[in-house]
Amino acid sequence: MLWGNVMEKIALVFPGQAAQYVRMGKEFYEKYPVAKETFDKANEILGYDLKKIIFEGPLDLLTQTKYTQPAVFVTSVACFKVFTMNYELSTINYCAGHSLGEYSALVASDVLSFEDALKLVNSRANFTQSACEKTKGTMLAILGAEQNEVSEICAQASSIGICQAVNFNAPGQIVISGEIAAISKARELAKTKKIKAIPLAVSGAFHSSLMKEAADKMAEELKKYVFKNPRFPVVSNCDAEITTTAEKIPEKLVKQIASPVLWIDSINKIISTGCGIFIELGPKNIVSGMIKKISPTVKIFNIENEATLNTTLEALKNV
Repeated sequence: MLWGNVMEKIALVFPGQAAQYVRMGKEFYEKYPVAKETFDKANEILGYDLKKIIFEGPLDLLTQTKYTQPAVFVTSVACFKVFTMNYELSTINYCAGHSLGEYSALVASDVLSFEDALKLVNSRANFTQSACEKTKGTMLAILGAEQNEVSEICAQASSIGICQAVNFNAPGQIVISGEIAAISKARELAKTKKIKAIPLAVSGAFHSSLMKEAADKMAEELKKYVFKNPRFPVVSNCDAEITTTAEKIPEKLVKQIASPVLWIDSINKIISTGCGIFIELGPKNIVSGMIKKISPTVKIFNIENEATLNTTLEALKNV
């Protein structure tokens, strides 16, 4: 695609857990039949009123892992479907999703149907929530530190429990995960080094080894589904590699549950192919913010409501 007479590739990206908010996607639901169908179909598949939880809350219910993951996934897919009504997907070169968002990316690339992906997301949500309840872990965002500094903090805190760097979101933005006591020690260590550390409002130690039981259960669940080759390549969280066939996707989805999210590497991998335009589809624009920190020169758009849709489509007319 041309942007200012320069050929650039386009990638779609999708958010994960923590992007949720009450009423997300409601504007699209009320205006676009394809979005309404997506939310209504989700209720039918899940057997409970997810739509009501998304649109009415309360927030503390929506933020429970077993509801958050399907809610963010369904909203993201609805945003994607509205976008596809207005834009030709043959122009898309790559897609990726942050953690949970990888399932949205797999739907966008036709690897999984919406129905199958939602069932898998629902299983993933229940498996991870169960693991959270058993392990009692937590997470801590460390800001403004170098990766070696974070590694040193984790190594020291690991003397009293599991403490691992798990989300490499952007330069100066790394999230650590593990047992509560060890994460508390890591916070104290960061404070002594004058490094900013913010506890995250989560129910467990996501992407750490404490999620192994959830990963093992997911491995069995994934055997029940058929995966197709992607229509455009997907960049996986767990290894930041470009995936062009279905063969390795299930094992990558298992690995991502108890392994770090290599988001910086994933985005840099896409950029290295000549991609300079990213479109985030789903609630909030958290992923867009991460990408901007990774590469300030790329063009980033997000679509979560009518205003952002129109802004993005107008800008893409020049692409």
